[in-house]
Amino acid sequence: MQTIFLTGLIGSGKSAVSALLRERGIPVYDSDARTKTLYECNPRLVEALEQTLDVPLRTPEGKLDRRALAARIFSSPEAREKVEALVYPAVLEDFKHWRAEQHAPYVVLESAVILSKPIFDGLADKVVLVTAPRALRLQRVMARDGLSEEDVVRRMDAQELPESAIDTVICNDGSLEQLRTAAQQVFFPKK
Repeated sequence: MQTIFLTGLIGSGKSAVSALLRERGIPVYDSDARTKTLYECNPRLVEALEQTLDVPLRTPEGKLDRRALAARIFSSPEAREKVEALVYPAVLEDFKHWRAEQHAPYVVLESAVILSKPIFDGLADKVVLVTAPRALRLQRVMARDGLSEEDVVRRMDAQELPESAIDTVICNDGSLEQLRTAAQQVFFPKK
């Protein structure tokens, strides 16, 4: 079974492409959503994050306070590296288990940061990049997440995207129908 990485910077439209793929029956591993599930299902992971960062990261209900974690990792590259050293091995293991349960010619792993994380090297058979202009991505993320421009810019600036491994690019600067057509050409080309 092949693995396709679907990547792009925040607000580029990876989730929209993923939704289009799911409509067509393609299994998509949403790394952000699965990571949130790992935090909820694995209290030891949250404990390890708190110990590593030396700060409390739980809500009064005992769940991970994702805003507190985001504030910490997007303001400190050192904190982000420490968190990633704990989280990415858990995500990789979860992905491998998930992929083994799928019955499809290929699966898609959606992640904004996967190309810059060596732990995932060699896992992809193909890499698809979704792009959009920075100003449009900024507007999308502010509207989607209710964040300030400053918060979104800080997140955007924390991302890096090595382009050497990219096989195909989908430009998402138009309508949803244009995105659907572009995704169709990449993932379901007519033979």
